[in-house]
Amino acid sequence: MAKKRILIVEDEAIVAKDISVCLIRTGYEVIGTFSNGEQALEFLKTDKPDLILMDIMLAGKLTGIETTVIIKEKYDIPVVFLTAYADEKTIEKAKVTEPYGYIIKPFKEIDLRTSIEMASYKFLKEKEKFSKLTHKGLEKDSIIAKEYIYVKSNSRLVKVDNNKIIFIEALKDYVILHTLTEKFTIHSTMKDIEKKLPDEYFIRVHRSFIINLKKISSIDSSFVMLEDYKKAIPIGGSYKENLFNRLNMA
Repeated sequence: MAKKRILIVEDEAIVAKDISVCLIRTGYEVIGTFSNGEQALEFLKTDKPDLILMDIMLAGKLTGIETTVIIKEKYDIPVVFLTAYADEKTIEKAKVTEPYGYIIKPFKEIDLRTSIEMASYKFLKEKEKFSKLTHKGLEKDSIIAKEYIYVKSNSRLVKVDNNKIIFIEALKDYVILHTLTEKFTIHSTMKDIEKKLPDEYFIRVHRSFIINLKKISSIDSSFVMLEDYKKAIPIGGSYKENLFNRLNMA
């Protein structure tokens, strides 16, 4: 079995070193140790751990809680908080991020291992449950499939009304669903998400963009402007003819 890959985000160098030594000794792989949230977020652009140990009270611009909020929005990685503060106020703030556990400092090696294993197990079971729900037949009923789409947000399945989607944007291995009030980041491809959307309302206009035809406010030969959204969406050359044909049919 492959070693679990752990990222440590802890601003106390001695504590970070102790954690790293404990993890390596108990069979884990430490892929990085950072003292602030900014460095950790930069690292996550290039590598993904199996789990993150995050100090709640980080030094720097971002606290551990704020860093975790960003991680939850962009990545599907379980976070376990490290904290010397078990007061109710701190715990209440941390709850918002739905962490996979807390480790109170100072800790014993067995506490560290137990917390990591429990968090990893919980994360695995959530992914299995999500996968079953996703493939259970949400698309069997074509009427339902045309009305909304399910997306994962903060470890929950959220039902998003297709009418509220303004456009979809590709970002490496993810797609971002933009609504007027929220953004949902999904680990998917544009091709897969395109299949789940009703083609009478949605159309691919660029390799990186799918738009809601009902949200178009204006259009020229190179860009589409959408209602309630200031950014111009580019029109790819290979998609232009199909878009204009669809608009002429309306």
